[in-house]
Amino acid sequence: MTSESPQPDDRGGESAPPTAAPPMDRRLSDMPKDVLAHLAEDLGLDPTRYDTARDLAEAVQQRRQLIAHMDRQALLEVIRWGRRPVAFDATNEQIAQEIARIQSMRFSGLSQQGLVALARLRGLEVADDAPAPRLRHKLKKQEGFFSRLNRKRRALLGSIVTKIVGDGQLSSEYEFLPPEPGGPPAPGAPPADSLKTDIEESGLFGGITSRIKRTADHYLNQKLDEIEERIDRKLDEIDRRLAEWRDKEIANRIRILKITLWASVIVAVVSLIYSYVTAYLWPH
Repeated sequence: MTSESPQPDDRGGESAPPTAAPPMDRRLSDMPKDVLAHLAEDLGLDPTRYDTARDLAEAVQQRRQLIAHMDRQALLEVIRWGRRPVAFDATNEQIAQEIARIQSMRFSGLSQQGLVALARLRGLEVADDAPAPRLRHKLKKQEGFFSRLNRKRRALLGSIVTKIVGDGQLSSEYEFLPPEPGGPPAPGAPPADSLKTDIEESGLFGGITSRIKRTADHYLNQKLDEIEERIDRKLDEIDRRLAEWRDKEIANRIRILKITLWASVIVAVVSLIYSYVTAYLWPH
């Protein structure tokens, strides 16, 4: 049996063998298509674009590989821009799942790296050094005509609702992801979303529900901060009283030790006097 030798290329060298595609994850290939569809939606993919479960599994695997190699700081910037709640130790995939839920088309506050990360998670192929204006143009162009029309309609409805019920602004600070210790201030955090913006992104009921939820969360956070401050004051008061009782107990014990010491000295002196008297003045 003879082995096949590599064929020389046009430059006189040997042609490299074709790069094999990464093997399919068995866990993905064994999943039912409805489970894969749910996972694909969480990662920002449209499962209706894939005919077979294998194609969908390959798309999910490629999206996971893309997310794993993305810049974490750029992902966190998009999270702060979208004001999504994530844990401080969240993985890139968990962060990407939250980014996939962001539907905003207002890109003010995002840097060039953040725009690149957002564009790639929305299915666009962009270069690392693509200018920010071109990235914004591609992201806005990706939105279909009817989607843009529906967004304008929701924006108009949001303006009407805002004029009727008012728009109480919440805190503009991003309070979900704590800043890294010793790190620079987190960029990309836009001003607090208005009720109009919420309705424009999520619809009438979704926007009102989102605003009620965030208002309730803000109120609960304030109450929890107040409770924490009260507990801290009570603990400080308990520590102060314990310190006072400890000082009093130490002072009492020192006083008892002094009395015991003086009593021992007096008994010793009396014993010496008695011994001297019995030995020299009235010897037996």
